[in-house]
Amino acid sequence: MMVLLLRPGKAGTQTWCSWGERGCDFHPSPLDGQPAQPAWNLGSLLYLAKSLGLDSVGFGYLQTTFGVLQLLGGPIFGRFADQYGTRAALTLSYLSGSAFFLLLSISTSVPLLFLSRIPSVFMHGLPGAQMVITDLTTHAERADALGKLGLCFGIGVIIGSSLGGTLSTKFGTYFPSYLAVVASLISAVIVMTCIPAHTKPKLKEQATQQRTSHSSSVFSLKEILRLLKLPGVKEVFLIKVLSGLPTGLFLIMFSIISMNFFGLEAAQTGYLMSYFGVLQMVVQGLVIGRLTSRFTERNLIMLSVLVFSGVGLAMVLMTNVFHYCVIALPMVLALCTMGIITDSILTKSVPPSDTGAMLGLCASVPPLTRTVGPTLGGILYKMFGVSAFGYLQLTVNIALFLYIFNNKVPQKEERVQ
Repeated sequence: MMVLLLRPGKAGTQTWCSWGERGCDFHPSPLDGQPAQPAWNLGSLLYLAKSLGLDSVGFGYLQTTFGVLQLLGGPIFGRFADQYGTRAALTLSYLSGSAFFLLLSISTSVPLLFLSRIPSVFMHGLPGAQMVITDLTTHAERADALGKLGLCFGIGVIIGSSLGGTLSTKFGTYFPSYLAVVASLISAVIVMTCIPAHTKPKLKEQATQQRTSHSSSVFSLKEILRLLKLPGVKEVFLIKVLSGLPTGLFLIMFSIISMNFFGLEAAQTGYLMSYFGVLQMVVQGLVIGRLTSRFTERNLIMLSVLVFSGVGLAMVLMTNVFHYCVIALPMVLALCTMGIITDSILTKSVPPSDTGAMLGLCASVPPLTRTVGPTLGGILYKMFGVSAFGYLQLTVNIALFLYIFNNKVPQKEERVQ
């Protein structure tokens, strides 16, 4: 049930909504697998927004509001999980989802529609599940397990998106919201009955760490920033953010690029994004585990930035949709590998009592990209065209490769399995 409710987003999404006589054409753009919005409800949200008189600019503000709330809520959610347990955190996530859908189901005006976004500050199902996996796996098992988790959420997206469209067509725009309220409550019950109250290992030295972590509020910015000062954390976190930023900007603008550059129609763009999503599922579920069993984390990070660099060069030379279909495979490989390996490294670089806060901080990266991406991506595309994303990708990742090559990143080099 849990995996059917949330849209990843180790994928996230950004939307481009074109309002016309045919209605609203929606295309999801996965960023790095983090959840963005509930899969079976997002399509109906577009039609609801239009029926309430919200134009494309207003819908952009609505999505930006969602992104900002997710950005702010990720680290707080992680701190909450560390202090009160992952079961309590996941329960909070699904109860927030229930409130989100309930407000959406009674949204008969634009202000109510914006009000329905507020509970999303604690809607972090995928990071919550990652926290459980992190607590219950060894260092050697962690990266592969996180990849398998991304596969499960990817399956949920494909099923949920299709189901949401069918339900909206047959039973009305609000029906997916009613069903999502019930499903979120059922998921909360499953979490409370099937997940232990405390999943973190019981270590003597952890007691001291927990007392230090618990000494301040869940909302303590100082405690969140403290994690970045731990040895090796800031460097890996910056590599995580910078390496995926050019790809994130490109994916955010992809709906516009697909229409203006590739000349595709809405349905064709949807198929292309589904192809991207399937590639993401295959890489996370079948490839990551094999890679982590053969290579060290450092080698996988260097391989990812090298592949990103090659993708950047290919994007500069790209002229048609076939080229993109070929480029998408190494792009997804680098995107998923970098995301999962850096999450694994970062959770091993902080005390066990702080892994939730660290994953919450990681979960804020996709919302940050979705918040600033439309503006930055729009400027790049308008001024320099599609090739700008390729040049940016190439430049940033070559610089990162040189930095990693000349420095010991991560500080503790190990083979994952």
